[in-house]
Amino acid sequence: MRRLTYTIAFLLLPGAVAAGDIERACLGSDRAGGNRALCGCIQDAADLTLSSKDQRRAAGFFRDPHRAQAARQSDRRSDEVFWDRYQRFGETAETFCRS
Repeated sequence: MRRLTYTIAFLLLPGAVAAGDIERACLGSDRAGGNRALCGCIQDAADLTLSSKDQRRAAGFFRDPHRAQAARQSDRRSDEVFWDRYQRFGETAETFCRS
C-alpha cells in the first residue's frame, strides 16, 4: 500500500509527467528562453490538435525552421493536409498561451 501511495504522489507532482516532443523542442529553443509554463502550454495545445506523428514532425521545426517553410510551400497533398493541422495547432497555442 505504501508503494502505491508513493507512486500516486509522484504522478501528481508538477512536472512529473514526461515532456512531449513539442515541449522538449520548445525548451531547447532560443526563442522560448526555457520558459516551462509557456512550453508546457504549447505542448497542451499540440496534444489537443496534433497526432504524435505530427508532433514529432513539428518539433523538428524548432531546430530547423526551413523544414516548416518547405512543408508550407510543398505541393504534396499530405504536406498540405499536415500544414492545415499545424496552423490549427498554432492558432490554438496562440489563444491558450497568451501571457
